[in-house]
Amino acid sequence: MKYTYLLIDFFTVIVPFLFSFHPRLMFYKTWRAFFPAVLLTGIVFLIWDVYFTYIGVWGFNSKYVIGLKIANLPVEELLFFFCIPYSCVFTYFCLNTFIKVKFSNLAENVITIAIIISSVMFSVLYHQQVYTSFTFSFLALLLIIVKYILKVNWLSGFYVIYLILLIPFMIVNGLLTGTGLNAPVVWYNNHETFGIRILTIPLEDVFYGMDLILLNILFYTSFTHKKTTNKLYGF
Repeated sequence: MKYTYLLIDFFTVIVPFLFSFHPRLMFYKTWRAFFPAVLLTGIVFLIWDVYFTYIGVWGFNSKYVIGLKIANLPVEELLFFFCIPYSCVFTYFCLNTFIKVKFSNLAENVITIAIIISSVMFSVLYHQQVYTSFTFSFLALLLIIVKYILKVNWLSGFYVIYLILLIPFMIVNGLLTGTGLNAPVVWYNNHETFGIRILTIPLEDVFYGMDLILLNILFYTSFTHKKTTNKLYGF
């Protein structure tokens, strides 16, 4: 069905969008931080997406998209980079507001160093697999910036929340890669990946998702903090 990818986008975002106006949440009041964040992140990932589509790392099944394209990407793919971040940042906002989950500093340091070292190792060992190498290189660089240059205070909370987000993220990704469908909505060139899949999902997608959400939250928290600071000083 040509509306499959469009419907996946819609059902991914509709519940978080509606609950954004709940009086105990009022997530919509942070839209001035969210929209610039998703725009900046989207530019990075759309450039990545356009290039990888061009060189055949992945592609899109014409049976599941409506046919409208921008920069050789289905319009549904562009919406993906709004719908998924919206749902994930909304979840981050809710959990951080009511639960404030986080690890100890020691646990955060160990986890961060382990991910960075593993990412560098995989990017080197699998340098011939474009998706693998680029995904892990980007993750290592992003974590170095977040942890050691910007020194954010929310990284341990991000790790906990991302583990929770993996459940809906894997459901959506499963549908996009063909779980429960006759064919994948988005296909991958196995020569450019580990070749390891979780059901139909390439293993790299787990870390690609971490790249996507981490960058969105980095921009979102930065703009939220800037807005709060400006209010404090009357700007």
